[in-house]
Amino acid sequence: MGMLFALALAGCDERAQSQAAAPPPPVTVAQPVKRTVTDWDEFTGRFEAIQEVQVRARVGGFVNSVEFKDGAIVHAGDLLYVIDPRPFEAVVLQAEGQLADARAKGELAKRDLERGLTLVQTSAVSEQVVDQRRQALQAARAAETQAEGALKAAQLNVEFTHVVAPITGRVSRHLVAPGNLVQGSEGSATLLTSIVSLDPIYIYFDVDEATYLKNNKLWFEGKRPSSRDTANPVQVTLTGETKSSHEGKMDFLDNRLDASTGTLRSRAIIPDHDLSILPGQFGRVRLIGSSPYEALLMPDTAIATDQSRKIVFVVKDDDTVEARGVELGPLAEGLRVVRTGLKPDDRVIIDGIQRARVGAKVAPKKAEFGGKKS
Repeated sequence: MGMLFALALAGCDERAQSQAAAPPPPVTVAQPVKRTVTDWDEFTGRFEAIQEVQVRARVGGFVNSVEFKDGAIVHAGDLLYVIDPRPFEAVVLQAEGQLADARAKGELAKRDLERGLTLVQTSAVSEQVVDQRRQALQAARAAETQAEGALKAAQLNVEFTHVVAPITGRVSRHLVAPGNLVQGSEGSATLLTSIVSLDPIYIYFDVDEATYLKNNKLWFEGKRPSSRDTANPVQVTLTGETKSSHEGKMDFLDNRLDASTGTLRSRAIIPDHDLSILPGQFGRVRLIGSSPYEALLMPDTAIATDQSRKIVFVVKDDDTVEARGVELGPLAEGLRVVRTGLKPDDRVIIDGIQRARVGAKVAPKKAEFGGKKS
């Protein structure tokens, strides 16, 4: 028994010596990067066309032809539909004849008045006759003006038989085929198609009250321009993208918060030269949320979670590990802003966290991480 006990003690001593002699685990450390960054607030938005037009018939008649391809890009003034113009051209001819008749009667009334003014000087006609002829001339001129108006209206109706695009944009499908009867503006005007503009395009999003108050405070302190007075920059990420693909600027803030949601309706305008965005799409909007400031940045891989707080593992001068609580900020081009808890010369473990133990020694290997400066 004594010999067995002695052997057991010897085995324990050997294990203790082997553990004591084990080298410290290797870890990779790096110092925080100091850069000038700008905070961005992020929201979900929906794109809407700056201009959207429902193209309706302005005169009634039968559709002769459809002059556009469904879903095509059309330009302002492009012909879309032709409505049978013949009934309206006939009205123009009638109006032209009525105008010619009115002008002839006006010319006759003018000559009658001139003769009356000559004859009244010799008392060949009375003043009453002259007054009657003057009134006849005025009536003839009024009739001529009415005839001119009727002719212009008839000519407009002929023009309206050629339905043209009022704006440049993408047209929808045709809703009326040739041969169908459409109603004009004098009744319930028939919807023919619709057009939406694409470049540039609006994106609407709702800013929560807390963010609005934060930005308002920064404006009062002179640290951030207000989007009401300044076209602050925005970045837009489309669905399925990992980084922003479009840039724009703020264009509008509503004049009140929505009481039901506690949000402020906001709008940015985005160039869309490649016409890749359609009205109704969703996108993530990043709006400038601070003035530029100096910050320390670390990769997210260096950050761990201890219950409700965020920590990083720092290697001290004696190569022992210390857990440091940090306050984090937003991402800045792939790196995380660390607001408090770190110093520029701290050696932070960025690889091998699982091998590090607080208070234990490690074998640090220095590395650097990069990225573009903000």
